[in-house]
Amino acid sequence: MDRPRQLARVAGVLYLVVAVGGGFAHLYVRAMVYVPGDPQATLAKVAGNAGLVRAGVVADLVQATCFVVLGLVLHSLLAPTGRALARAMVVFVAIAAGMICLNMVHQHVGLLVPTGPAYAGDGTFTLLLFDLQHYGYLTAQIFFGLWLAPLGLLAYRSGLFPRALGVVLVVGCAGYLVDTFVQFLVAAPPEVLSTVLVVPAAVAEFWMLGYLLTVGVRKQRDQGPAGSGLTAPAAAPTAG
Repeated sequence: MDRPRQLARVAGVLYLVVAVGGGFAHLYVRAMVYVPGDPQATLAKVAGNAGLVRAGVVADLVQATCFVVLGLVLHSLLAPTGRALARAMVVFVAIAAGMICLNMVHQHVGLLVPTGPAYAGDGTFTLLLFDLQHYGYLTAQIFFGLWLAPLGLLAYRSGLFPRALGVVLVVGCAGYLVDTFVQFLVAAPPEVLSTVLVVPAAVAEFWMLGYLLTVGVRKQRDQGPAGSGLTAPAAAPTAG
């Protein structure tokens, strides 16, 4: 197996960990215990599911770590196509991962309020901490979106992935950004609007994940220098 395909497989496994860990922590754990606007319900759910909340914290910390490594692996794979874009991609990934980890501090302290002996079990404080986690996650979504733009451009230009995938990744970036600002600008945006806005990003990311795991990268007819995985330029036609 050539080096680009090996890197793609590793990236696919890391991307899968990010998707599973992030989905479990955000779509399952926090959806189960966080009740916006209801401090007593949030307090009761967090206290009654303390082990699940801890598992959610660990899942997010693991996926954030894997997200950084994923960015570095994709940098190795795609940097020959555009080093500035590849560096920008890694910077956006690092910022997003750092914000995820900071948000876990809020979630963990939110768990300590109803379960730790040093706290009074104040539901208002618990809800405040989970609100901080929620809006911190929305802010981090800016960088969840931004990293898709250089990734999409690199995928489009490299010839290693379908060009349509690169286009959908960039569209997904725009959807994430619009959704983030709508969430902050509109007091109570309809849930269906958020769903519609993030659908392109979800399609793009699952497509990229599936492609990395099942195909890896497209076969190149000629390898560039040092096994870069880039197609060598076609020879100029001879006269006559």
